[in-house]
Amino acid sequence: MRILVPGGAGFIGSNFVHTLHHERPSWEVTVLDAMTYAANPATVAGFPTGTEVVAGSITDATLVDRLVRSHEVVVNFAAESHNDAALASPEPFVQTNVVGTFTLLEACRSHGARFHHVSTDEVFGDLPLGTPEAFTEATPLRPSSPYSATKAGGDVLVGAWARSFGVQATVSRCSNNFGPFQHVEKFIPRQITTLLDGGRPQVYGTGANVRDWIHVDDHNSAVLALLDQGVPGKAYLIGARCEKSNLDVVRTLLELFGLAPDFYDLVADRPGHDLRYAIDPSLLEGDTGWAPAHTDFHSALKETVDWYRDNEQWWRPTKAATEEFYRSRA
Repeated sequence: MRILVPGGAGFIGSNFVHTLHHERPSWEVTVLDAMTYAANPATVAGFPTGTEVVAGSITDATLVDRLVRSHEVVVNFAAESHNDAALASPEPFVQTNVVGTFTLLEACRSHGARFHHVSTDEVFGDLPLGTPEAFTEATPLRPSSPYSATKAGGDVLVGAWARSFGVQATVSRCSNNFGPFQHVEKFIPRQITTLLDGGRPQVYGTGANVRDWIHVDDHNSAVLALLDQGVPGKAYLIGARCEKSNLDVVRTLLELFGLAPDFYDLVADRPGHDLRYAIDPSLLEGDTGWAPAHTDFHSALKETVDWYRDNEQWWRPTKAATEEFYRSRA
């Protein structure tokens, strides 16, 4: 089996490459990545032997067509995904998340490749705080930000190409991921690396916003399950039923660092900041039998802290620029 992994040098995609190495060792893996700031060269250098890496954009129709022609499966992780950056400059998000998805779909249509599109629960907007309500596959798309709106646009293209053209395509919408190789601009690694530097975590608003957390390895095991058993034309939700407020996460990190539970600063909230995400993954579980392995959030978070503590050379080169970006947005 030959599999093309657009966005494979980013956080979730690079972990997926390692998952393939362990779970599908006979598969030939090609990574296509634009090698933007989110693709750490050290991540690429650590790929398993035999992984082919191609530098290029999913909006390059000629390159995409050439690569898809020689692969049976495409799993698309490529995306612009930084909400704050989308507020500052939405256009790159439209290009990658909408035009890029279209370009991949057209190549898969031409060459009969199986296509899986990795998306986000943010396409649904948000849920009220303090309720048992959760997103399901029937929840209407109601994106709040330029980022989530462009992801929703890509999602509906996938559904249309499956229905109109018979592309063997599935979509997965996942809750917030955490784990190794995540860029320090994201919530959990930013707090971890700030604490490692002796700084105080910064939390938007009151810290009450709730996210449904899943370890990246569990996300990727679900994607593999959908490649094997997912029904073309369907969109599935991936989640671990692990809702935590941002303040809960920060206080857990402070506990792991042996610091006081009030050792953090509240900062002005982000425009359009969604209140709460929660996923009901029952359809995925029923169709595939999948279940998450990392069910103890405290332990999984400790392992993530240990990874960043042990791999400073990986995250250090991007830390200063990330913090400068946030200062410029304050």
